[in-house]
Formats: sequence, C-alpha cells, structure tokens
Amino acid sequence: MKQSDKSVVHTILISAFVAMQILADIGSLKLLGIGKLSMDAGTLIYPFTFVLRDLIHKKCGKKIAQTLIFSCAAINLFMAGFFALISFLPGDPNWELAKEFSAVLSPVWRIVVASIVAEVVSEIIDTEIFHHFLKKNSNCKTWIPSVVSNTISIPIDSAVFSIIAFLGVYPLETVISIFIANSILKFGISIIGLPVLFTQFAE
Repeated sequence: MKQSDKSVVHTILISAFVAMQILADIGSLKLLGIGKLSMDAGTLIYPFTFVLRDLIHKKCGKKIAQTLIFSCAAINLFMAGFFALISFLPGDPNWELAKEFSAVLSPVWRIVVASIVAEVVSEIIDTEIFHHFLKKNSNCKTWIPSVVSNTISIPIDSAVFSIIAFLGVYPLETVISIFIANSILKFGISIIGLPVLFTQFAE
C-alpha cells in the first residue's frame, strides 16, 4: 500500500474511533430496558471502539493508540463541560425546548466520570494485551489478538462503568443486570465487527 493510501486509512480509523467514543458517551445518558436486562444506550456503538483501537494499534503503533485513548478522554470531558455550559446559559424566550435540551444533554457527572474512567482503564489494559500478542507475531493478520484482549477488557469496562455510574443509585440487582447486559452485548458486537474490519484493512 502506498504511503498516501496508508495515511488515508489511518485518518479514517482515527476519525471513526473518536466519533464512536463521542457517540457512545452521549448515548450512555439513556438507560435501555431490553427484556429483563438493562443497559446504557452507548453500549450499542462503544464495542466497535475496541476493534478500531486494535487496528490503529496495529497500523499506527502502540504510542499512537495510547495517545488516542487519553485524547478521547479529554475530548469527552470537554464535551460534557460544553453541554453543561450551554444548558446553564439562558435560552431564547421564543425557543420552547430549553428545558428538554437541558434534561437530555446536561451531563450527569457521575455517568461522565464512569464512562471516561472505564474507557481509559479498559482500553489501556486492552492495548497492553494486544501489544503482547503483536510482539510475539508482528505479522499477525488474524483477529485472534483482538478476541483475547476484548474478552479481558470488556468485562473490566462494564464493571468499572456500572459500579461508578449506578451503584448506590439503582438496586444492586439492576447494577448487576447492567453489567451482564453490557458485557454480553459489547462482546457480541465486537465479534461481529472483527471479520469485516480486518478483511477491509488487513495488509
């Protein structure tokens, strides 16, 4: 692949990762009820960030992947602060949706902190595990390293988020339900995305 083509691929991967991180954090403001299980809506898109980050790690290097993790944490924190600011500022008297806007997008700081801490902790762990596999086989073109790293990091992510965001707010049964549902769905979605992404971007 030409250097210019590689740069395009890297840009697409990084842009997609940042976008999904932001969308997942916004989505986490809504709690979904699916059957007897509960989960935050950000779970529907967040698992893809694990796969994308592994691809970024493989193609751009560990340092870029780690920098991206902390950069996204800062971006999401800034986003929450921005939403808090514009929710606080008075709306135009002719605009009838000021209360609705604030009710939906004004950050719940406990969830914001839970999301950011869970993302940083789980993705740093995932990065270290994935890097361990790459060191052993730098030419690895399969998705096995991602499956292994995701299997470990996804439950950690779900546990950290569920405990910080919901323990003490909802009954313990609900928190456990959120943890189980999040873990199952995240792993399932990440598995679905693996073959497509690695087929598309494999060298």
